[in-house]
Amino acid sequence: MSDSPGPTPPSERIVSLDALRGVAVLGILVINVRVFSMPETTLLNPTVFGDFTGANYWAWLVGHVLAEQKFITLFSALFGAGMVLFIESKERKDQPAMPLHYRRTAWLIAIGLAHAYLLWYGDILVAYGFCGLALVFAYDWEPRALAGLALVFLLVTPLLEVFAGLTVGGEAIAGQWAPAESALRAEVETYRSGWVAQFDHRAPTAFERQTVGFLGGTFWRVGGTVLLGMSLYKWGVLTGERSSAFYRRLVTGGLVGVGIVLAGVWYIEANDWSAAAALFWRQFNYVGSLLVAGGYVGIVTLYARWRPEGPATRAFAAVGRTAFTNYLLQTVVATTVFYGHGLGLFGSVPRVEALGMVVAFWAIQVLLSVMWLRRYRFGPVEWLWRTLTYGERQPM
Repeated sequence: MSDSPGPTPPSERIVSLDALRGVAVLGILVINVRVFSMPETTLLNPTVFGDFTGANYWAWLVGHVLAEQKFITLFSALFGAGMVLFIESKERKDQPAMPLHYRRTAWLIAIGLAHAYLLWYGDILVAYGFCGLALVFAYDWEPRALAGLALVFLLVTPLLEVFAGLTVGGEAIAGQWAPAESALRAEVETYRSGWVAQFDHRAPTAFERQTVGFLGGTFWRVGGTVLLGMSLYKWGVLTGERSSAFYRRLVTGGLVGVGIVLAGVWYIEANDWSAAAALFWRQFNYVGSLLVAGGYVGIVTLYARWRPEGPATRAFAAVGRTAFTNYLLQTVVATTVFYGHGLGLFGSVPRVEALGMVVAFWAIQVLLSVMWLRRYRFGPVEWLWRTLTYGERQPM
């Protein structure tokens, strides 16, 4: 174990953990591209905008079943694991672990705010930063206690939504579920216009997500998943320390999760995509996504254990080691393609074509990540974050 006061050297990194992070950051683009390329409401109700038949329907279905909430769940759990890993590493080196954690988290929030207000309102970094500040008190808890608190957090949103569905009904979500056509057209025109004009939508949307939206929903789902990730790290689940049989059971659980999500699709279609059924429909994917994310942990860990030096493991691990850079790079490329200060394709690209763009960009990200790490120790944004955290220039 290195005694260097700086970041963990590459030789001491956990390959399966990096590979999981790489899979997560690639996977979240499947869903994020929908918000990059279409009005925000389509993430809630895909029937309100764009063609929803044939190949475009199947592109949505594959993304919904295999990606929506699954990879962001995995990404959030890995953030929780990384938080504990960072603090424990600093404590072993007799460094001021908590001051470094707070500085590291403050800079994460600062970068997230710039990302949200200058580029894309859908930023997740600010939420991670807020959760990192609010939940660090539990970093040294026993894993069972962490998992228990995680369960409490994760139950808040579905209980509130089911209660609203039973008492208020479709009216509780009607405005978001079926917005006026004029509102959708206005959003399309906004993001086909220049960068300054986009600010009129981007700024208030980002602010709402970081305030009311965070306290009313994101904090409980993301916070609960962060806590779960902390417990799974301590149990050795995310670091590949459990038995192969355990990870195979996770894969089986993931298949059950797929079944739950598909049942939700049947339910909402049987109810003709009505607002009255929407709040109940959401719970199928909410629960199923946790199981599917666990399935991905099982698949990636088993593969990394089988082929630790294999090309796929190395490729995913390279993306994972540069995940911060890759996450922001996805925004830069997507906003350049879809927004008016770039190619201005917002609202005009069918779902299946957007999914094809995602696959093409995956190939580019993997290639760039592998090539970059052949020469440099960190991704460029990772290097900046570490330099700001430690208050001194880090070696590249």
